Amino acid sequence: MKLSAPIYQLKRRAKLLARDEQIPLHVALDRMARDEGFAGWSLLCARVATRAAANDLLSRLSDGDLLLLGARPGHGKTLLGVQLLLDAIRDGRRGVFFTLEYTAQQIRARIRTLAGETSDLGDALEIVTSDEICADYIIRHLADALRGTVAVIDYLQILDQRRNKPELSEQIVALQKFAQKAGIILAFISQIDRSYDSETKPLPDMQDLRLPNKVDVGLFSKACFLHGGKAEFQVIA
Repeated sequence: MKLSAPIYQLKRRAKLLARDEQIPLHVALDRMARDEGFAGWSLLCARVATRAAANDLLSRLSDGDLLLLGARPGHGKTLLGVQLLLDAIRDGRRGVFFTLEYTAQQIRARIRTLAGETSDLGDALEIVTSDEICADYIIRHLADALRGTVAVIDYLQILDQRRNKPELSEQIVALQKFAQKAGIILAFISQIDRSYDSETKPLPDMQDLRLPNKVDVGLFSKACFLHGGKAEFQVIA
């Protein structure tokens, strides 16, 4: 869905509306979003960020990459992960979404929010929702995957939530070795710490990851961070 004006102009209009009608800014922002066809301002921002980041994200990735997709809730990281998979399928690749957070029906609903996507692409997306998802499970599931396959894991911090699973750091090491050997692109959706302040820094970065368990972030080769309708792609040295 194309916006009637750039997001900064919509935000300016909302500020004027809030002042003229003496209403809270968040109410004015949500009204602007509804006029654009979105349920709320956060959804509008998430969709804008997803579109900006997804334009050439797949072309920036190489076989064997570990990609981090980081954002606060409601800023488009799941949508971006799904869009990456749809782009991969469009490119003739296999796309797999591993999730411990959503049901298959919820992900199908997310696909329907991505304007312009055909049902055929969504139908080709493989969605895995097993409670057993961990590094070993992912490696077994993708054992026969061709080079260039793209898989998204939703989400990083939940991989070791069960006590019978290896520590998160061990799982990421195993997945990195597997991805490089098999030529598979693995993208990890990641939470951002609540201490992140967008007034101080417009976009989060690797220092803002919420990591309750220690992980060597140098294992990731690339990252994309989202916030407030903006996106930034990074190559990690």
